[in-house]
Amino acid sequence: MKTHEKRCIIVCLFTYMFTKKSILKALLRFLLHLVFWCCVLLFFTKFFSAKNENFNDTFLFSLFIMPITIATTYISVYKLIPGYLVSKRYLQFALYSLYTLIISGYLIMLSIFFSLIYLANFEYEAMNPVTRNIFIITSGVYLVVILVSAFKLLQLNLKHTEETKVLETKILETQLKLKEQELHYLKMQIHPHFLFNTLNTMYGFALKKADETPEMILKLSNLLDYLLYQVDKPFVLLTQEIQHIEDYLALENLRFNDTLAVTFNYCHILETTKIAPMLLLPFVENSFKHGGIKSGKLSINIDLTVKHEEIIFSIENTQAKIENSQDGIGLQNIQKRLDLLYKDHYNLTILDTDDLYKVHLTLKSN
Repeated sequence: MKTHEKRCIIVCLFTYMFTKKSILKALLRFLLHLVFWCCVLLFFTKFFSAKNENFNDTFLFSLFIMPITIATTYISVYKLIPGYLVSKRYLQFALYSLYTLIISGYLIMLSIFFSLIYLANFEYEAMNPVTRNIFIITSGVYLVVILVSAFKLLQLNLKHTEETKVLETKILETQLKLKEQELHYLKMQIHPHFLFNTLNTMYGFALKKADETPEMILKLSNLLDYLLYQVDKPFVLLTQEIQHIEDYLALENLRFNDTLAVTFNYCHILETTKIAPMLLLPFVENSFKHGGIKSGKLSINIDLTVKHEEIIFSIENTQAKIENSQDGIGLQNIQKRLDLLYKDHYNLTILDTDDLYKVHLTLKSN
């Protein structure tokens, strides 16, 4: 059998299954409507047979009034409510509802004449006491219309609520994905120049066959593992961030040699305290990138502590102010990450003078 023939057969099978399913669904719907209107007919027969023992006449009258009830109900349920009320076209809804009320009222009057002519042989006294009361007949018809319309409104409201929830869920999922993509994008932007500088330093050490080369490779390997794998986690232990800051400082110490004076003090660090990965390290990186050598040294002081469930981090470095200098994308990315991860739960202040650059960050720990 050729591929084209197989495809035709598959398409035909799917079409047949879909058509069969649609037919069964329509048939089931028709049967449900039929059962409902049979119940309404029995209700009318019982309702209109009050004070009358002639079941046959009452049944015929109820049967005659059924088309009016069915037509009025379907016009309300399938035209007026979804077409005008739900779409908030209230003026047209009121106008067409009035037309429907007038026409249905006229047809109800005809049903009373039917009862007078065909069932009572023009003898008013022989009529069923209920069927000659236009108010009771109208109440019975519109009771059914109102109940079915109320059910339809409830059904539409539940459907709208469900669709709204699905839409809100999709919007939230989309926003979450966008935030995740933005965070990933920000994380991937902040450290390529460090890697470039470190590899250059390692190359120089390798040429000299320096003993520090294996240690540099090990520390760089640890940092790369953190950058590539741990950074995808929403939060990591603060002790991990500290360890990688120390590895980073050790690498920079080897690169700067005697021109670097750096201190890193931290205390009261609990083993359970967590932080967003790569949140503090970029501040340290920024100090090396934009710091300036004063009196033959680049001075950097780092302090980190945890008090009352708050992480307090400060870093300052010497700098040589250059006109028209820019901070670069690192600091901007950090601020964006803070807004996304710690919105309204952090405080960042920056002091920028001619010879000193200081950052102070306070955020609630997790």
